[in-house]
Amino acid sequence: MNEAAPVSLEPLYALSDEQLQARIAQAKAQLGERCVILGHHYQREEVYRFADLSGDSLKLSRLASQRTAAQYIVFCGVHFMAEVADILSAPEQTVILPDLAAGCSMADMADLVQVQQAWQALNQVVDGDRLITPLTYVNSTADLKAFCGDHGGSVCTSSNAEKMLQWAFAQREKVLFFPDQHLGRNSSHRLGVPLEEMVLWQQHLPNGGLSAEDIRRARVILWDGYCSVHTMFQPAHVALFRQRVPGIQVIVHPECSFEVCQLADARGSTEQIQERVRAAPSGSKWAIGTELNLVNRLKREMPDKEIHFLCPTVCLCSTMFRIDLAHLCWVMENLQQGHVLNRIRVPEREAAAARVALQRMLSVV
Repeated sequence: MNEAAPVSLEPLYALSDEQLQARIAQAKAQLGERCVILGHHYQREEVYRFADLSGDSLKLSRLASQRTAAQYIVFCGVHFMAEVADILSAPEQTVILPDLAAGCSMADMADLVQVQQAWQALNQVVDGDRLITPLTYVNSTADLKAFCGDHGGSVCTSSNAEKMLQWAFAQREKVLFFPDQHLGRNSSHRLGVPLEEMVLWQQHLPNGGLSAEDIRRARVILWDGYCSVHTMFQPAHVALFRQRVPGIQVIVHPECSFEVCQLADARGSTEQIQERVRAAPSGSKWAIGTELNLVNRLKREMPDKEIHFLCPTVCLCSTMFRIDLAHLCWVMENLQQGHVLNRIRVPEREAAAARVALQRMLSVV
């Protein structure tokens, strides 16, 4: 039994950033290799600087699972990312999310009941288990990954969505893609699937708002979900930068709308955007359509390049922004005293099925 009382969160908000940083650094040093801190690319800068590993969600989960000495994995990201880390980590490792309110609005747009109902409705029109491969974006809950594992489907990321769609089509002739319609549409189109062979399943309408003929002719059934950050970027923003900054190159995330992706010079995941801009020559000009914290980090890193945020308004991942210095300090100091707070634990049966779906992806890419 721990003798020291748990550290309270509320008093930490009275401290300055410098005081919080000093206390986090002290707790981190004392925990040593027993604790690894993961920082997603969209994380606020003052928290991101404490990350032992940085990257996108799947990369971080895989790297953390390789830190066998790490008893604690503190994930500075959002809930679904911490779930993936728990699924892929060793049983003796504990995953912690500093603020349980750090969720993902896109992931919340598809829940297991809705997907099960959609699957049943689709099966009334076509033989889904024989004709449809379910494919979920990694930005989804663990139970939806488990659903894909149970129904012969898999998972994809923004960097491998095209490869996984090719895999899915090799299994069956149709794909149910959720929760992000834009990633599904953009990736399918790049594979040569015409827009007229894609339909949008609107989960709050009877039969998704589709007729039986719509479902029969569709090759891709897209879920009506989206990223609230990336849908802020508009075609007018691309036109504005091309007019104002001669020679500028526009690169966007594939969660942006089809129209924006078609107008951009390039598109890619957070990792791919960074690689492309870093490899560009000094003096090159870029307008980047992804989360603000990442764009600002690239601007600081490469002052020899002209880097702009594509959207004229502030556009950041507000749910991930909930993880602040106070929450990181809170969970770290409690770990220091032996108190494990905000543990993320996926039930084993669900984790096993989700692991099947993830392993299908990892075997392809």
